[in-house]
Amino acid sequence: PGWLGCLATSPLPDRPVRTFLPTDYQPRYPYPLVVVFHQAGGSEETGARLLPRISRRNYLGLSLRGPHTDGRGFGWSDADPDWLTDYLLAAVEQTRRTYHVHSERVFLLGVGDGAAAAYRAGLRMADRVAGVVALNGLMPKPNGRPLFSLGAVRGLPVFIGHGVANPVVPYATAERDFRLLYAAGADVKLTGYPTSQKLHAHMLRDVNRWVMGGVTSGRG
Repeated sequence: PGWLGCLATSPLPDRPVRTFLPTDYQPRYPYPLVVVFHQAGGSEETGARLLPRISRRNYLGLSLRGPHTDGRGFGWSDADPDWLTDYLLAAVEQTRRTYHVHSERVFLLGVGDGAAAAYRAGLRMADRVAGVVALNGLMPKPNGRPLFSLGAVRGLPVFIGHGVANPVVPYATAERDFRLLYAAGADVKLTGYPTSQKLHAHMLRDVNRWVMGGVTSGRG
C-alpha cells in the first residue's frame, strides 16, 4: 500500500493544484495529506480555503479543480474515472517531490458533488488511500464499471458527515451509502448535523478528530 512508485500516466498541466502548508511546517516530519474535492460551483480556491478550517497545523493539503464548468464555477458530475485517477496521482506525486508527505496517510475529502469524486477515486484505489471523507454528498452511480470490488474496500476508513435537513441530498441518501459501505466491510462512520447542505462547524471539527484518530492509531 501507499503511494511510493505510484506515478500518473500524464502530468495533466491544464489541471491546477493548490497546496496548503500547515503552520510551522517541519520538513523532516512526514505529514498526512488531505486532498479536497470542492463542491459544485467552486474551484480549487474554494477547497484551499476549507483546509485551514479543519486544522492549521496537522496536515499538508491539496485542492483540485472539477473538470466541468457551469458558469458559476466548476463541478465533478460524471467525471471520467481514468481522468480523475490520473489527476489525483499527478497532484500527489507533484506534492511529494516538494514536501514531506507520509505515503500511507493520504485522505480524500469531498464536499457536495465533490464527495462523489472522493468516493470514486477512494473506492477505486482503496489500497492506496488512508480514508475517504464525504460531507453533504453521495456515492456516485457506477460509470461503466463497478464502483468498487467487495474485497477491496474491506476495512477502508470512511467518514460521512451530513446535514439532517439537507434538501439537495436527503439524509436518507447518506444512510443508504452508509449501509452499502458497511455491508461491503468498510470501517464507516455516519454523523448527522443540524444543518442543511451547508457545512456545519462541528463537521470540520469532527473530520479533524477522525483523521487524527486514524493517524495516531495507525489506522491511516
